Amino acid sequence: MVAYGLPALAFSVPTIPVYVYLPSFYAEDLGLGLAVTGLILLAMRVFDLVSDPLVGVLSDRLVTRLGRRKPWIAIGAGAAGLALVMLFAPPQGVSAIYLAVWTGVLYLGWTMVAVPYSAWGAELSDDYDLRTRITAVREGLSVVGILMAAALPFGLGLMGWGQAAQLAGVAVATLLIGAPLVVIALARVPEARGPTRQTSFSLTEIGRSLSANAPFRRLLMAWFVNGLANGLPAVLLPLYLRHQLGADATATAGLIFVYFAAAVVLLPLWDRLSRTTSKNRAWVFAMTVAIAAFIWVPLIDPGNLVAFGVVCAITGATLGADLALPPAMQADVIDVDRATTGQERAGLYFSLWSMAAKLALAAAVGMAFPLLGWSGLEQGEDRGRVLLVALYAGVPVALKLAACALIWQYDLGRAKHAALREKIAQNHHPWENTQ
Repeated sequence: MVAYGLPALAFSVPTIPVYVYLPSFYAEDLGLGLAVTGLILLAMRVFDLVSDPLVGVLSDRLVTRLGRRKPWIAIGAGAAGLALVMLFAPPQGVSAIYLAVWTGVLYLGWTMVAVPYSAWGAELSDDYDLRTRITAVREGLSVVGILMAAALPFGLGLMGWGQAAQLAGVAVATLLIGAPLVVIALARVPEARGPTRQTSFSLTEIGRSLSANAPFRRLLMAWFVNGLANGLPAVLLPLYLRHQLGADATATAGLIFVYFAAAVVLLPLWDRLSRTTSKNRAWVFAMTVAIAAFIWVPLIDPGNLVAFGVVCAITGATLGADLALPPAMQADVIDVDRATTGQERAGLYFSLWSMAAKLALAAAVGMAFPLLGWSGLEQGEDRGRVLLVALYAGVPVALKLAACALIWQYDLGRAKHAALREKIAQNHHPWENTQ
């Protein structure tokens, strides 16, 4: 499990810079503007959505000597690494086209990594609880990578480095850490499954299967709504800290470090809680705790970084549930399809969840940045700060409440999943391990 999870550490290192720092870096520091940057990132996310099902289906169907998932991960990691360097160490006078091209390459590379990598993990075990352990190890290492990404800008900031130099440092660190970890996983972890027959690519049949998979539909809706609830604070954090709390870059990096450190410490709790209750109940509890903390954000006075640090610690503690539990639940709903169709389509399913997550982030940027640009935030107008707080804290609370309502009724628990696995074992051919 550890060898499989190691690449997640490297893949997550640029997460904070790309989703949190990159929008404001290009919008304000490089002068492209909030509205232009937001629309470019939204457009690239829409373009990126097309690649998800394509990569998912092809990684299900194309069997190579190295397996179905590994070739995509290797090629995608190389493309993403190049794009990171180009985005984080840009030349002077960058244009909107430059941002669009290299963001598109980055997103495509990440898709080629993320979809097959998630499907690979789901196929390592059929056990309801062991799947949670696998995703917890992977996402735990992912959070360690995020912590490294948060600590690096924080340390460089204390040394007097500017934001541009900090981002370039993150790009270099990603390449140095990622290359050996990816090689270790590809060399040492087998692909646990290989289909004994060709996976169907009938769009009509796939559509019928997806529409008949009720747990999948409910989980997908909750995944998107919660992704939007998490996406808005993520992309707006630098703006909120700068315009509302008056925090500098060093304080921002420190608060982000607190948030993800709390996630690492508490992540094992959500694994244990899901074992004693169920995955969906544990997830709802975590989201409820996050709501209870975040509702106080509008009441925090400007400059009160200590109070906001407490909120970061509490909401960060719940992040482990968002990271570990939904992917384990996603692996379970794929078994509904396996039991009813006999097909092996983990890549397709994870591509659809990847699409939902990306669409949520794209909607967050595409909605928030143009609205804030219109509100006069850049000019220091009061209505801009009011709108910023509403988008940063108010809307996410409402969205998380909706996600809680959706996932509370999710009914694919331990007993139903065991019945599914028994049906699959009785009706389907054995799997072949591939290297």
